[in-house]
Amino acid sequence: MRPIRVLVAKPGLDGHDRGAKVVAAALRDAGMEVVYTGLHQTPEMIASAAVQEDVDVVGLSILSGAHMTLFPRVAELLREQGREDVLITGGGIIPKEDMEELQSLGVGRLFGPGTPTSDLIAYIRGWFAERERQDA
Repeated sequence: MRPIRVLVAKPGLDGHDRGAKVVAAALRDAGMEVVYTGLHQTPEMIASAAVQEDVDVVGLSILSGAHMTLFPRVAELLREQGREDVLITGGGIIPKEDMEELQSLGVGRLFGPGTPTSDLIAYIRGWFAERERQDA
């Protein structure tokens, strides 16, 4: 099986990226190919990078409270570019009710502070395996 390709991004004005770097390192250590875009990315920059890098997963780290705008916008831009097959997941300071609403809009599982990286790794691997089964 080929490696899972993940883009980790910090959209918006939030300047705290320690969590995103920890997640990126954990995913890499789990055998995934990881692209980290750095701070202050726009949804357009993130979607463009996801398409250019041909990723399977986009992980957004959002601590600024703009999750209800940023997750849907990235999803919309990926759909416009024909990449509705990309899993959009992420984490940050996101209330449970907002997580549920985002999931109803097609965003994958979201993770709060303190979630073990093993939970995220297992989720991505499970999603990828299921997608590969469907494509076979």
